[in-house]
Amino acid sequence: MDKVKGPASYFPSIEAKYGQPVDHWLAMVRDRAHMKHMEIVGYLKSEHGLGHGHANALVAHELAQIKKDQG
Repeated sequence: MDKVKGPASYFPSIEAKYGQPVDHWLAMVRDRAHMKHMEIVGYLKSEHGLGHGHANALVAHELAQIKKDQG
């Protein structure tokens, strides 16, 4: 099995530290996809107490997925 790379490599520690499944956080990012990357990171940090690296990984992953899905 290949080692997970990139932003998704943070997902197990995000789930362990914040007690919510990654899909919970990714849904928050999707709901704010109209905002700029760093605005969403700031929201996750200020409103939910996520660390910068964890928030950034979630936002980078989900915004890239949205862009890919849109073609």
